[in-house]
Amino acid sequence: MTHGVLLIHSAPRALTPHIEWAAGGVLGVPCPIRWEDQPAHRGTLRAEMGWRGPDDTGARLASALRGMGEIRFEITQEPTPSIDGGRWSYTPELGIHYAATDRAGNTMLSEDHVRGCLERAGTDPVAMRRELDVALGTPWDEELETYRYGAEGTPMRWLHRVS
Repeated sequence: MTHGVLLIHSAPRALTPHIEWAAGGVLGVPCPIRWEDQPAHRGTLRAEMGWRGPDDTGARLASALRGMGEIRFEITQEPTPSIDGGRWSYTPELGIHYAATDRAGNTMLSEDHVRGCLERAGTDPVAMRRELDVALGTPWDEELETYRYGAEGTPMRWLHRVS
């Protein structure tokens, strides 16, 4: 078992019941989420929810939410003795980004990932910078940063998956 946080940075009001239904389907329990206005994007809502579940829960939540259109979200998952931690980021413009994380929340790039960046960039240092930025999720962080400020001081509920 692991745990993590689902952060819905922005969602149209009409999608909120669908998000709750999708999260509930993954967690196996109803997920009535406390929604608040998102000051960074007028007319949208934001929410934060802690979760606990099996090792694949973060990936399953990301898969369940990524096709919902005009939402922005992040999912974090803590590492366990058997798996690395992870972070999934999603924006409608960029799609989904996954990064493995260490115990401190730092993004970890595998040897193969770095080799792929080197191969695609060749000898062009600007291309290498671009490849590493994408691998680290920089474009997603830049787009989501404005929405993260709406999260300051928001209470969080914890939900547990039933086994």
